[in-house]
Amino acid sequence: MISLLEILAGTKESLTLDGSYEIDKSLYENSDIKDLDKVEIKGTIKKEIDGELYIDMIAKGRMLINDSITLEEIWFPFFFKIHEKVEEISEKDKNSLDIIEFLWQNIVLEVPLRYTKVENYDKYQGDGWKLVSEGDLSNNPFRELLNNEDRSD
Repeated sequence: MISLLEILAGTKESLTLDGSYEIDKSLYENSDIKDLDKVEIKGTIKKEIDGELYIDMIAKGRMLINDSITLEEIWFPFFFKIHEKVEEISEKDKNSLDIIEFLWQNIVLEVPLRYTKVENYDKYQGDGWKLVSEGDLSNNPFRELLNNEDRSD
């Protein structure tokens, strides 16, 4: 928890955010994330001209997820910037910010739907099929049929 009392009372103009936070495993045990490094943050919380508290922050870290092709566990780096009203992310009538909950809500948005480190697709093939890169899609023999198909929109 980060106390907002000093900035709310006017004894400080801003609060500096600089540190590493560990996300409890119970938050991601039923997700695609297998493990999560400490999340490093840098930023400030300050009262702006409109009288509202805003958080300006960058966060970075790494999450362990399954490779979309090999299903091996791989580390995926993430990075995000935040500029939000503190009121929207803290509990009502509270003088503190639960930074762990706030970080978790934003980390969830960074989990990729698909991610792979595979560069050579040659070994991913079988009887009548093969995995191709997006660059190889230009050689799709069905492209002409797809482009000529009547569409009734």
